Amino acid sequence: MKKSVMIFAVATVFLFASCSKRSGDGGETAFHIGVVTGTVSQSEDDLRGAEELIARYGAVAQGGMIQHITYPDDFNSQQETTISQIVALSDDPLMKAIVVNQAVPGTAEAFRRVKEKRPDILCFAGEPHEDPLTIQRSADVAINADFMSRGYTIIWAAKEMGAKTFVHISFPRHMSYETLGLRRNIMEQACADLGIRFVFETAPDPTSDVGVAGAQQFILEQVPQWVERYGKDTAFFCTNDAHTEPLLRQLAEYGGMFVEADLPSPLMGYPGAFGIDLTAEAGNFPAILKKVEDVVVAHGGAGRFGTWAYSYGFTASAGLGEFAKRIIEGNASVSSSADLFAALGEFTPGARWNGGYYVDQNTGTRAMNQILIYMDTYILGQGYLSTTELNVPEKYFLITFTN
Repeated sequence: MKKSVMIFAVATVFLFASCSKRSGDGGETAFHIGVVTGTVSQSEDDLRGAEELIARYGAVAQGGMIQHITYPDDFNSQQETTISQIVALSDDPLMKAIVVNQAVPGTAEAFRRVKEKRPDILCFAGEPHEDPLTIQRSADVAINADFMSRGYTIIWAAKEMGAKTFVHISFPRHMSYETLGLRRNIMEQACADLGIRFVFETAPDPTSDVGVAGAQQFILEQVPQWVERYGKDTAFFCTNDAHTEPLLRQLAEYGGMFVEADLPSPLMGYPGAFGIDLTAEAGNFPAILKKVEDVVVAHGGAGRFGTWAYSYGFTASAGLGEFAKRIIEGNASVSSSADLFAALGEFTPGARWNGGYYVDQNTGTRAMNQILIYMDTYILGQGYLSTTELNVPEKYFLITFTN
């Protein structure tokens, strides 16, 4: 069945929140929250968000609140393993919520099984890989980086940076996802409308037989050729986290531009690509951003590399965990987008967000349990581009996805 989506806009919000640590009372927690993420090699920021929750509320093994596990790197071919890991969390009688970020294939089925056993457990999905209507059936809340609005805003930002060509790097598995495939279609149309050449390049899937190392080696080898072919006034974009670091490394050496990552963060690819030690700045995103910016500018990258000021992956893991905690404690409502934004804002003080509810265009039904969000783009050495203030033309929300 062909599906397409549109956004029901909500007002841009400014989130101001304290990042102060919270101390427990030293006793056993009254409930547990399970947090499931990828590993460091596949999605480090997601994992670090889980670690932030542990730092605040303690690990279950030490009498705290957070039970963190990771799913396999090759999650696409090991869906049953992922499902079993998630469902096993519901065997804990104190488990009251499960957060999966990124919600890789199999998460919807895992949530369905959890709900069968324990309907009292909240199930939250960060950046679902499965189609919206699939994850909505079993998740209490799902959030995505706004794949529709960003299909336009990333291209707009690339033009503002001076790009004449935009290269989109991905592979068939990702392009089969409605969220990623539809964004690619919107990007191509935005390029046509804004006078930028659009190019699609295929790279190996890190979950395939070549693994993460093989996929990264491919990027290292191809980027110099791509820059020579398309020119240095070319903005590159990849849909996979594992591709990001080698892409940034080679763009820094050979030229080219980078607006922001698929799941943006100053931690996404930049430390490894530019050899930045952020040990002293760990957890302090304003300090992390400044250090990354200083190093990139020193390498001649001012105005040519961008990000979000805060990590989306980190914020999704930590923010959804915080949201679950507040709901369980009676301080938030699962149906309140304002409460959700406030929980996310706990980890992004002063950040400006925009977003909207997912709407299925075929039925016109607005999904109150799935929200698409995005932040202003920050260009290193230049400052913010006000992407959250853009009026994204309605035509882009009417573009369809065909798998």
